[in-house]
Order: sequence, then C-alpha cells, then structure tokens
Amino acid sequence: MTDEASDTEDSGFPTDYEIAQNADMTPIWNLLEPWDLGSDDLSYYGEYTAKLSHDAVDNLREEAQTRENNLVLVTGMTPTPMGEGKTVTTVGLGQTLNHLDQEAMIAIREPSLGPVFGVKGGAAGGGYSQVLPMEEINLHFTGDLHALTSAHNLIAAMLDAKLSQSDELDVDVNDISWPRALDMNDRALRETVVGLGGEGGGTPREDGFLLTAASELMAVLCLSSGLEDLKARISRIIIGYENDGEPITVDDIDATGPVTMLLRDAIEPNIVQTIEGTPAFVHGGPFANIAHGTNSLIADKAAFGMGDYLVTEAGFGSDLGAEKFMNIVCRLGDMTPDAVTLVASVRALKYHGLDMWPADIDTINQADADALKAGFANLDKHVTNLQKFGVPVVVAVNRFPDDTDAEIETVLNHCRDDLHVEAAASTVFAEGSEGGVELAERVMDAVESSNPDDFEYLYPADATIKEKIETVATEIYGAGSVNYSTEAENDIEHMRELGFDTVPVCLSKTFHSLTDDASEKGAPTGWTLTVRKLYPSAGAGFIVALTGDVLTMPGLPADPAAADMDISADGDITGLF
Repeated sequence: MTDEASDTEDSGFPTDYEIAQNADMTPIWNLLEPWDLGSDDLSYYGEYTAKLSHDAVDNLREEAQTRENNLVLVTGMTPTPMGEGKTVTTVGLGQTLNHLDQEAMIAIREPSLGPVFGVKGGAAGGGYSQVLPMEEINLHFTGDLHALTSAHNLIAAMLDAKLSQSDELDVDVNDISWPRALDMNDRALRETVVGLGGEGGGTPREDGFLLTAASELMAVLCLSSGLEDLKARISRIIIGYENDGEPITVDDIDATGPVTMLLRDAIEPNIVQTIEGTPAFVHGGPFANIAHGTNSLIADKAAFGMGDYLVTEAGFGSDLGAEKFMNIVCRLGDMTPDAVTLVASVRALKYHGLDMWPADIDTINQADADALKAGFANLDKHVTNLQKFGVPVVVAVNRFPDDTDAEIETVLNHCRDDLHVEAAASTVFAEGSEGGVELAERVMDAVESSNPDDFEYLYPADATIKEKIETVATEIYGAGSVNYSTEAENDIEHMRELGFDTVPVCLSKTFHSLTDDASEKGAPTGWTLTVRKLYPSAGAGFIVALTGDVLTMPGLPADPAAADMDISADGDITGLF
C-alpha cells in the first residue's frame, strides 16, 4: 500500500517501485508449469502476465475436488482514509503459507484507475508483499476495466437508440436506471443532461456517470461461473422501466450478445505472481460500499484447483466487504470460509480513539496509549461481528514504522486476554514471508479448528427485505432501528412485485464508519440507519439498498495522488506506489 511506502521512504527503506524493479521474476509460463498450464491454457500479456482459458478453469475445478480447499478471508477494522494494509496482508499471508511448505494461492481485485489517481495510489500490495508487474496491474493491465466500460456504455447507447429511434418500447424517460460509466473519478459527471443538440442529438433527459467498478456489469462478471452464466446474467439486467412499470432488460434492447462478446476475454481470470513467486489471481474489482467487494468467483474456483489454501480479501472494513462475502458471495458461490484474518493497526485504533474526521495522520501517530485503548471499541465490534458467522477469527496487527513495541503488545494482549481470539503482529510489508510466520501459524491453527457446519448466514433467503436490512443494520452496524424514506418504502413494494424478495440484500454504506455517517468513529450504538432507495441488481442476483450519501462516482481531492506521479524519458514511473 502506498501509505506504508510513504511512511518508510524517509527512513531509507526502498520504495515499492525500487523493490519491484529489483525483484527476480519468473516468466509466467515457467511459473505455472508445475500445474501443467501451458500455451494451450494461457493467453500471454507479456512475459509475466497471463489469462487462464475457460477450458483450463474447468479442468482446475475438477482438480479442486481432490484438494482441501481451505478458504481464508482477509478483512479489516474500519480503516483510516489511507488504508490499513489488507492487500499487503493478503499477499504476505499467501507468501508465508508457501514459505511454510503449504500450497497456497492468492486472489485479489484489480485496481480501479479512479482510486489509483485519487487518494490511495497503487493498490496491489506493497513493500516485500506485492504482486507484480505492479505498474501494469495498477494501470491498464489486461484491459478488463476498459472492456467493462465499453460494454456498460454500449448498453446505454443501445437504450438511447431505442428511446429516440424506435417506438418498440414505451420507455419512461424519468425511470431509466442505467447511467454511463467511466473508470476515472470525475465529480462533474455525476449528474448530466444528454440528448441535446436538436432532433439529431437524441431524446433530452437527465443522466450521469458512475465509476466502472460500481457498474452492475462488474458485479455480474465477478459472480458468473463462466461465459454461459455471464450471458444469462447480462440478459436479465434491468436498465429502466416502461410507463406501465414493466422492467426493461438488456435482452429487451438486443444487447445481450454484443455485451457478452465484449467481455469474452475479460471473464478469463488474470494470473501474475508475488514478489516471492507465489501465483496470484488478480481479477475483477467491485467496490464493497456499493457492490459485494471481492474478486471473481471464477478466479476463486480456479485457485482451489492449484492449492490447498486460498487467501482472498474483501474490500473496506468487515461491516462491508466481509458481511457481503459471507451473506452474498458464499451463498451464491457455494463456498464456506475456514478462517478470517482481521487486519488492525495502531494508527486505525488511535483514529477511532481520537474520533477524528477528517484524519490527520501526524496527530494520530503522536496520540498516546489512552487513544489507542479508546479505539478498541471499533476492533471489538468487528471481531464479534465476524464470530456471528461461526468462523474462527485471527487478528493481524499490521505494523507501521512509527508503532512502538509497547503499542503492539497492548493490542495483542487485548485481543488474547479480553477478546479471546488469536492475534499476531505482521511485518510482511518490510520482511515478506519472514514477517508473517507467526500470523500464518495462527491462521493454520484456526483453519484446523474450523468446522464447516458451524458456518451460517446472518439471515435466511426467505426473510423479508426489511428483515434482511434490519438484521445487517442491528447485528453488524450496531444501529438501534432503521428508517425508510417514502421512496424506499415504494421500492421495497416494487421489489416484491418483481420477485426479488428472496435474494440477498447489498447495503451501500460509507466505509469510513460503522454507521451511515462518515464522521462517526468507534462503535456507536442505538442510532438510526436511514435507507433512502433500493434497486435490483437482477444480473448479479441481489438487491442494493442505498444509505447515507454514498457516491457511485467519486471525485478527485484537491491534491490527488496523480499530482505526485511522473514518468521519466526512460519510462521509469514515480509516485504510483
């Protein structure tokens, strides 16, 4: 993560870029030779990146039947805006398991250019726990995000063509739910007007853009089992409504075939390697505050055929990514996690103990032990939340350079003595697999003690829509009640009429807080969650409930990460990591 790199540059620690440039990488065809994956199974994107063919994925699914399939989910406490190192921990844990003679695979999401150029910078791990080639992964990679953007906008264009050039559909121009998409943060495009310029410009109407990672197509890609399933899911995506309230789907505008065609290659999972040579799938990138927030199921299923352990991560804190992973991804993908690694940090604990908004990293780092202990409430809530799913929890305290031994011990002792969960300090950023041995050993013990029969969803599929929402709100977020806007009440009734009352609910909420108010820190209780709108993600297979003021098209800050990036005449990149 770039936050850790920036903390270490002044102390003489090499940058992520310097570490990556000095890494001894293995050509991808040699790396994958032990799994009998050759040119017939792989499409090469340079020397160190490949896509896995559909036939190869099917073969690995069969191979998975002979393996243990231990699934380890990495999630985190409510983070500071700089992030606490979930990807670093995911990559480092996978490397360490291999270092301990286990067969482990890693699966993470593809970075979106919006956050890369916005606040966080690169998003492929960091230090000695990163995936390579990092420049390509963080930028255009294999073109998956571009394919998704084109496919999304093809649907929008074909819908507008029907609207202005055909009377085949009685489209309600005020009830079109499919905006345009762009893989770049641009607040000026949140709300737009299209169709200007007279008769040749189409039908004037209000429109807007969302980030490609927030597109339902991204969720559909990541939940599809293969090309045929992808096509079926695309066909039933609802993009608007007729004047009589009947939904209009992608299939209704004859876009299913061409959209699937654009995503033919994008659904093939990407394989790269970590800095220590562990194969890693980097595929898909839905946001956890808008969608389900994990990499593709097709990558997970393939990874199960290549190792006895799969280490994957869920976006943002466990109230978002992990809850959706358990209730949505595991349900739709027929998976059961064997252990959860919860990433915490001293600075995140102080952040919640100081109740700061916005974050001032210097003040946080200088805070004393009282602030650290006051922040335990947030960590405790995440631990107890995860335990409700019946899965063992191991806390990984991701160590930053400013952390003292006393601070680390205070956190570890709290986890072991007060929460009665296993915990270990992690220094995989600075030391690679050598810095994750204790964590990996505790994770392996947790997996060994896990019983798949203990795993349970937070709510049954046949619960009502309100029961599902209120269960997540009270059990996970700590709310005392839920308030529904008039629009949300009408939406719920509409969802019932459309037959979506038996699917999971994906709550869209700020990632800065356990509540729906980004400024609230710690673990507030008794507050009221406000649901303002619901809509179906019919292709993905869940309902989205919007809370608070979550944006599907973020904006760049006044000083975006992009402003500190550059490239030399020799092609060397600076500032990306």
